[in-house]
Amino acid sequence: MEFQHKLKLAVALKYTQDEDVSPLVVASGKGALAQALVKKALDMDIPIHSDGELAELLSDVDVGHSIPEELYEVVAQIMAMVYRMDSSLGRKPHD
Repeated sequence: MEFQHKLKLAVALKYTQDEDVSPLVVASGKGALAQALVKKALDMDIPIHSDGELAELLSDVDVGHSIPEELYEVVAQIMAMVYRMDSSLGRKPHD
């Protein structure tokens, strides 16, 4: 993917309805680790959303912790878009 060449930061989130209270940061990394996270996501067909400003804010959250409430709305919008895309492609949402 084109943006991967200039990638400096990546954050992976997980949200399972009826299981998680809010999205959790499950991985975060800079430089080579960020590129490895994106490669893993692409290999697993996990959708990627590129937003450097949001990634910066999410990178302040420790792995295993919930995202801050002030980011709920923007993250919910992104996740809703991903769920709609998965549904339109006949795929089940990623866990």
